[in-house]
Amino acid sequence: MSEGMAGLAKGLAVLEAFGPETPRLTISDAARATGLSRAAARRCLMTLVEAGYLAFDEKFFTPTPRVVRLGAVYAEAVPLPQLAGPHLLALREALDESVSLAVMEGDESLFVARSEVSRVFSAGVRVGARLPLYASATGYVLLAGLDENALDAYLERVEMVACTPRTIVDPGRLRERIAQVREEGVAVSDEELEVGLFALAVPVRDSRGDMVASISVSAAAARLDVADFRDRCARVMRQHADQLGRQL
Repeated sequence: MSEGMAGLAKGLAVLEAFGPETPRLTISDAARATGLSRAAARRCLMTLVEAGYLAFDEKFFTPTPRVVRLGAVYAEAVPLPQLAGPHLLALREALDESVSLAVMEGDESLFVARSEVSRVFSAGVRVGARLPLYASATGYVLLAGLDENALDAYLERVEMVACTPRTIVDPGRLRERIAQVREEGVAVSDEELEVGLFALAVPVRDSRGDMVASISVSAAAARLDVADFRDRCARVMRQHADQLGRQL
């Protein structure tokens, strides 16, 4: 890798270190998050300040609105979020619940499109958010799209840490859940990611039958009859997932 490309990779790693739990970073924070030396982290941070992507108050670095342009590149250049938009909106109107589209990015679910109702109860689900595959309905669906060798490799390398008392952290139990999702074509997460959060997800397969994404709906578990919610949502979600898949 050339020095220029190595520098770009380091800069992007520093940008990715910012998130909802780390909205501002010191040089030391950035170094720890990326594994870079303090000197390298400082160079990256100051370069990003000069480029207008970060602001600096002599102690903390924070992202500027210009960072939004980087995310917009994906949304504008890749057809999936654009094509999904009308389907997510239709589902939101039909179900009166927030609906999201996610893809697999490494060992996480990455949310790339979302249509929200006014009642927002979870700060963890938003465009750009990443969730562990092993702890979410969306993740179960995406894992179900892997072949056995890829699933074996995932289960061997991932460190499963409980998000709630209901999180599946046993590889054998997770494999059973994935098999169930493959058979039923729908995944449910009942407070396995976040206490009080219920989610249901279905796969989006392209015209070749390959898994490309997951559509999910999330709601507060306390106000749901889980069986009724699944019956009410699954059919219409599958319809829109199939329609979206035929467009890809």
